[in-house]
Amino acid sequence: MSDQSPPGSPEPGSVGSSGPGGHPEPADPAVPRQSTGPAPSDQPPATGLDGPDQPVAAGPGGPTRPEADEPAPGPSTPAPAAPAPGPSDPTAPAPVAPDPTVAGPTAPDPAAAGPTAPAPGVFGGPAAAMPAGPPGSTAPAGPPASTAPGGPAATAPGQPVYPWDPAAPSHVFPPTGGFPPGAGPYAGFPPGYPPYGGHLPYGWPGGGGWDPDDPLVNPPHAGVNGWFARCAGAVRRGWRLLLPLLFLTQVLPGLALSLVSLALSPGAGDELPADGSLPDGFLTDLAVFGSVVFLVSLLLSLVQCVGWAGGTWVVARQAAGEPVDLGGAVRYGLRRAPGLWGWQLLVSLLVLVGVCFFVLPGVYLAFALALVGPVYLFERQNPIGRSFRFFHDRLGLVLGRVGLVALALLAGGLIGFVLETVATAPFGADPFGSPAAVTAVVAVTVVSSVLTLPVQLIQLVGLVATYAEQRAQEGPVNAARLAAELG
Repeated sequence: MSDQSPPGSPEPGSVGSSGPGGHPEPADPAVPRQSTGPAPSDQPPATGLDGPDQPVAAGPGGPTRPEADEPAPGPSTPAPAAPAPGPSDPTAPAPVAPDPTVAGPTAPDPAAAGPTAPAPGVFGGPAAAMPAGPPGSTAPAGPPASTAPGGPAATAPGQPVYPWDPAAPSHVFPPTGGFPPGAGPYAGFPPGYPPYGGHLPYGWPGGGGWDPDDPLVNPPHAGVNGWFARCAGAVRRGWRLLLPLLFLTQVLPGLALSLVSLALSPGAGDELPADGSLPDGFLTDLAVFGSVVFLVSLLLSLVQCVGWAGGTWVVARQAAGEPVDLGGAVRYGLRRAPGLWGWQLLVSLLVLVGVCFFVLPGVYLAFALALVGPVYLFERQNPIGRSFRFFHDRLGLVLGRVGLVALALLAGGLIGFVLETVATAPFGADPFGSPAAVTAVVAVTVVSSVLTLPVQLIQLVGLVATYAEQRAQEGPVNAARLAAELG
């Protein structure tokens, strides 16, 4: 329906001026009046992007005039909405009423712009949904916009793009991979143990586990057979160097101490009184004997520490495939012997005090502190505490290994004592009474001391292999790492 009047009729609401004779003068057909658009009833209310604050187009009969309370149009005021196609255009589509359920684009909230840091344990923040289609369309909302970690937030078409702030918090993954703070995928397992099924975290020695063919380190659960195999392998590789080294640093000091003890034994060569009383000066001789033997033992123990340190160096480096020689072993032993000597003196004092308390505490301390020497040589700190920890954390394992070494020592010492006693018995109370007796006693003492050499070798290799096995119980380790720790 058209609102245009028929040609030749005056427009409603307009009055022509009076011409001559009182007849109304017709309007000038050359200047047609512009149409102001459809009537308010035919035009839907304009819904702009900025809501009801935009000025409303004027209806027919008057020009567009802003309200008194509205500011004048300026740079910050949105432009008025364009008028719909006029009714004079027959090709214009009919206006479609907006769907109230479809929300038009709204201005983004500056407070919500940019990514936000996710809560601990949550991967990424909430995904932002794509806005609906253009105003007036019924297209559904698109899928959520994906935001790359650390990048700017995705924006919908038609929305302003805000600059990305690199300092803004980004969508980062939690450090524990989604586990609660302080926990991890292998929580609840002792350090060095696999989480389950033998699978180990990445980056541990040997590609993430123990080497079952390591020549020195017995892996966990390999049993006593693996320990015996490591001890036998160490003896087989190093006996050519270990035997001379231990003879110089263990057998010769023991031989010297035995000869001094025989020479300074109180009452040697004296006849016992018939009444069974002590000979004259016996207590003085006993005090001198004890003092001399104690001082000689201190000095000789320092020499023995040279052998223990050098022998440990040989065992570890040979297992790692590194070259060794007797001179290098002696030099290393001389460098590490003073510190090892001090710790051995402290251990001996503790064991002696324990023996004074009904013997059993001394036996306990001797077993619990058996690994003080290897701990000091490899780790250089807290050897007593670490030895106690090894002993108490795996009591049965350490007690069994150290017990085997102690049995070997006991057997070797017993054999040497019996042989020396039987060989020197024919010479009576004064074994140095004649040159022949002196020669025989010295020969017997040397033989008995040499017989202890295999026992010394078993003690050295057994304690080093036991220490390496205890290190493997704490976590994967190999012979190369142990050799490097010796320095």
